[in-house]
Amino acid sequence: MPSLIEALMSQVGRKILTGVTGVLLVFFIIFHLLGNLAIFGEPDAMNAYSHFLHQLGPLLWIARIGLLLFFVVHAWIGISIWLNKRKARPQDYKVYSTKGGPSRQGLSSKSMVFTGFVLLIFVVFHVNTFALGDMNTVVVNGVEMHDIKTLVLDTFQSPFYAFGYTFVMLLLGAHLGHGIWSAFTSLTVSSKKVSAAIYTIGVVISVILAIGFLFIPLYIYFGGGCEAALIQCN
Repeated sequence: MPSLIEALMSQVGRKILTGVTGVLLVFFIIFHLLGNLAIFGEPDAMNAYSHFLHQLGPLLWIARIGLLLFFVVHAWIGISIWLNKRKARPQDYKVYSTKGGPSRQGLSSKSMVFTGFVLLIFVVFHVNTFALGDMNTVVVNGVEMHDIKTLVLDTFQSPFYAFGYTFVMLLLGAHLGHGIWSAFTSLTVSSKKVSAAIYTIGVVISVILAIGFLFIPLYIYFGGGCEAALIQCN
């Protein structure tokens, strides 16, 4: 009998791993956006949310390590599949036309490796800026906590961060546009109608997530940070 590692590295195993990690990452992205939108809530909502997460202690680090593992596995499998396809067909076709239909081949699917690679680099940069970067503290109801809100407001008043972040969020939308459909169909046997419905839902979700993420830096940049009407500053 094949070992667990051999089973996971088989074609079926890699397909399942890609689907599982992809679905879990989508759920993380959704919850991450909901947390980011706290900046438009009460003055201390975002800092309180960040403080709550840090209060989880070891559980937070377990979640971070698990998330990192999902990212690495998902990226590694995606890159390995792309490299195998390149070996099998070293020269690209001169003319490419979308197949549509069951395969859902299009710009989003053709750019998965590029958008995924950029997103992987972005995650490292993003974590270094907002999770590991230097930030001041603020006292809320007698509790000292990291002032992540001020860090976000200050960071996105820079055109480099505001527009760079926006560009990457557009790539995120493109990646998820095909990725959500691919992840769910990898884990299910679907009819053509169900597959089409999943694809449509995936595109809608990807557009909503991309707009939700890029709205924040653009609103802060053009709204002047603390002067932005919807953002209440301390």
